[in-house]
Amino acid sequence: MPVRVLSEGTVPGAHVPTHLTRIPITLISTSTDYANKTVEGKVVRKGPLVSLAADNFILKAVIQEEDSQPNTSSQHPSINVVLMGALANDFNVAVNQGVSRLPPPPDPRSLPAVKRSSPLSAEASRTTKAPKYTYVRLGDLKAGSVVNVYGVVVFFKQPFKSRGTDFCSSLKITDQSNQKIGCTIFCEKLEDHPKIFQIGDIVRMHRVKTQFFNDSITLVNTFGFSVVTFDGVAGSAMDPRTSSRSFHLDQEDRQTVEELRSWAASQTILPPVPSSPLSAVQPKAYFDLTCQLLAKAPIDTTCTLLKVWDGTRCPHTLLKVIVEPNAIEGPTSFSTEIENLIANVLVYDNHVEFARQLKPGDFLRIYNLRAIPGSSKVPGLTSSQSEEVDHLAFHLHGGTAYGRGIRVLPENSPDVLELKRVIEALPEDGELNDSAMLEIWSTPPESLDGETVDCITERSCGHDIQSVTLSELKQCDPGRVHHVRVQLRSYEPRRLHQALKLYCSKCTSIQDVPDDELVASLFSEASKDPGPCSPPPWAFSGWVDIPGDSPGSSKRALSVHLSTQLMSEGKTKELIFLMGSTLEETCRLTSGYQNIVPVRASGGHMALLDLSAPFLFRGRKRYYGCRQCSEAAAREPCAEGVELIDEKIIAEALGVQLLQFVLLMKLELQDGTDTLEAFLWRDAESFFRVSAEDVAANQEAQNSIRQTMDSLCPAGGSTGECPWLDLCLTVYRAEDDGGQNQTCYQICHTTITKTPSTQSDPAPA
Repeated sequence: MPVRVLSEGTVPGAHVPTHLTRIPITLISTSTDYANKTVEGKVVRKGPLVSLAADNFILKAVIQEEDSQPNTSSQHPSINVVLMGALANDFNVAVNQGVSRLPPPPDPRSLPAVKRSSPLSAEASRTTKAPKYTYVRLGDLKAGSVVNVYGVVVFFKQPFKSRGTDFCSSLKITDQSNQKIGCTIFCEKLEDHPKIFQIGDIVRMHRVKTQFFNDSITLVNTFGFSVVTFDGVAGSAMDPRTSSRSFHLDQEDRQTVEELRSWAASQTILPPVPSSPLSAVQPKAYFDLTCQLLAKAPIDTTCTLLKVWDGTRCPHTLLKVIVEPNAIEGPTSFSTEIENLIANVLVYDNHVEFARQLKPGDFLRIYNLRAIPGSSKVPGLTSSQSEEVDHLAFHLHGGTAYGRGIRVLPENSPDVLELKRVIEALPEDGELNDSAMLEIWSTPPESLDGETVDCITERSCGHDIQSVTLSELKQCDPGRVHHVRVQLRSYEPRRLHQALKLYCSKCTSIQDVPDDELVASLFSEASKDPGPCSPPPWAFSGWVDIPGDSPGSSKRALSVHLSTQLMSEGKTKELIFLMGSTLEETCRLTSGYQNIVPVRASGGHMALLDLSAPFLFRGRKRYYGCRQCSEAAAREPCAEGVELIDEKIIAEALGVQLLQFVLLMKLELQDGTDTLEAFLWRDAESFFRVSAEDVAANQEAQNSIRQTMDSLCPAGGSTGECPWLDLCLTVYRAEDDGGQNQTCYQICHTTITKTPSTQSDPAPA
């Protein structure tokens, strides 16, 4: 493209093609299309011509508009122009400082960058022909030159605030020359830094300067710097990451990226990426976590809490962090199933400022996150946050060592797409299935689908909603949470031991707890002599004497089998396999052995009892397995390195899907306007402040529930004697076996804070 110079006194518009229109510099903005537009002015400053490579140049100039219109101010408007390629060379030859000039429209071969004007949209940049860039291998770099390079990232730090106005990021790259070159980038805007997500990514940098530092070549960004980043996985999509709207990517660039991908995949120079899902996290480990932010809250000026998940469950007990609901950005509570998948990440010091910019729903990669076992006390919280021992805590310490930091990932990132796939594959909250609930109450259960609820009886719910009457509630649409003030009119079952159920989290089935008569008959049937039984090779066989029912009665010897591994460790009392005993005899032995697995002889081999009976006795507690989901067999539990053998370890070894004790009740509520039936099961344990497992084995826990229900709904008492309750209810639609939709209600996130003894205030009208 030729450069046209206007001599002094030349008529304005000379040499200007007829299809071009001149506009004043003062009208230039970033939101206007400048195709076929031109400006006229004097070159008041011309910088030196910088050679980037052979036949590739860059030059900066300042053009000032002369007063040619009567209403212009005394101040001369000007623009900064960056010229590249052949245009820069032609300009340098033809134009001197102080000469009026007329720049023609953008050259198809060279794209001038204008500070006050960005005439080229991203779409236009793809249709124009960019200059040909020359790239230098890292092994051929010489100090003192400005070059363009490609490289595979072997180390990087996220941008951090420097002592000046810029952000600084650092990385180390390599290529087929096997040279590792350090790079330091200073840019005022975060978006101008390399968008590196993980080691192995590929970067293309234009206009970086080579220099010696600590006896080695390093790269620093210089005037006109730009960078594009690509995923380094071979075969992945060629999606460039850059903030530039005018970058160029041709077939040669794609070929270069693919060659680097293939080369990197065949090398062992790349350090292993320490990424890990929550399900594989080990105590004391440093790791990178790809996750989604669900909520966040400031702890103090030096610490921020991030509540994140990745769709997997950490096998370790995690630190719980209690914060005020009004301090949380995002949902204040989650369903039990989601809560079990959430990890609390404590972010410290320089990362706090970046964490403030994060929004719930963002997909993140947290680098160099540390899993700290043992005692962890959260800083800056009140005494309501107790010190938790033997909990795993996740800390992102201050500083940038080892690449420590946080990066927001785009939703089209392959890692984010995989994370979404894992999350979407999660079951819908593991609720009881419809047929099981219908069998008991003829009303289907709810599926909250992660609906956020948060309410306690003292009206400190996190939802800013007004209480409604029951008649108003019946007119509300499903899928929402409501507050009501009600009395308990009646409840089922009246025999509270029948409220105790067994629930399978895998198939979501529910069943009654077998009564002692049924269990005793199963033990009696299994205790009949079936003939000889060969013990498994891992077992040591012996006999145990069972005391008689009364003084002077004869003892009975029963066959027992012990794990040889446990015996070698001196743990003879921790686990026995008991054969031929009655239910009563098994219960007597629980005081002397920590775990008893009742077994029977089947086909000359040892086998478990029918899973309608408990497969394990631990003291007063009995544990059941799901007949549908279990693949039960008598096997030796692996206790190596295990200090305490519990029901989960034994169930896993025996191939038994452990059933969970739950409480299930139906409450009839009333106020001055109507009555309504609601389920209480999912949050029944928090409602009564006792665990269902304790209720199954502990008379004191059973009495606690009975006393609470007697206080809420006195037997034979009048309605006026029933206390008022503030409840949080969720409304949902479900289909029964006949295909008919019903509106159902469930009590959620409500706790009885004390046993009521006096009548509360009247209910709302």
